[in-house]
Amino acid sequence: MKEADKIFRKQGLEIRSATRVTGGRPTKTGVAIDVERDGKTETIDGDCALVSVGRRPSLTGVDAAALRLDLSTRGEILVNDEMRTNLPNVFAIGDCVPGPMLAHKAEEEGVVAAEVIAGKKAHMHYTSVPNVVYTWPEIASVGLTEKQLKDAGREFRAGKFPFSASGRARSMGETAGFVKILADKRTDELLGCHMIGPNVSELIAEVALAFEYRASADDIGMTIHAHPTLSEATKEAALAALGRALHI
Repeated sequence: MKEADKIFRKQGLEIRSATRVTGGRPTKTGVAIDVERDGKTETIDGDCALVSVGRRPSLTGVDAAALRLDLSTRGEILVNDEMRTNLPNVFAIGDCVPGPMLAHKAEEEGVVAAEVIAGKKAHMHYTSVPNVVYTWPEIASVGLTEKQLKDAGREFRAGKFPFSASGRARSMGETAGFVKILADKRTDELLGCHMIGPNVSELIAEVALAFEYRASADDIGMTIHAHPTLSEATKEAALAALGRALHI
């Protein structure tokens, strides 16, 4: 996200995208990391190195082949929206099944599996799973991105409201970031929401709830939000998607 890159650089972070780590080693004062970008190599000296290169499911102790358990090409256990595997009475949830590796996603999958086992009607709604990055300012999203919508050829409207125009954010001294709402151009159904700013890990819950009910941008826009609150930025972004933001 361009906004996150801009904010983090202001905080003194040096961000290098499209850069490949080719090696690393300890030094007398810390670590040295070798990187490559566009055919050029460089060595970066630092105090320590944090490695985060993605995760894969670990099925240690499970002989999937012997059990004839269906797996994806990444080694994930394939399940349907009731968390059932291809084996009778065998369910799977969490990081070992496809989807984002998020604690709250796994928790809800556990609830769905338990309810199905108990004979109740339940299924997962992956479109309304919120994603949060706990930096400061925080980053949160739910639904599709503009790129995904464009790639799918879907017509949409976008509305954006900056926290610099929020009275509550200004009084907090936290004016970096914005809320962006994406809605279907014809039906106004919510398709995506992307936030960066103070406490957006809390603000995204409102939009996730709206997704669960297939709400529209207008539904959020006409809902009264307390003033002064950060949540007003969500209302304003929804109104902006409709071309009628009030405070910008």
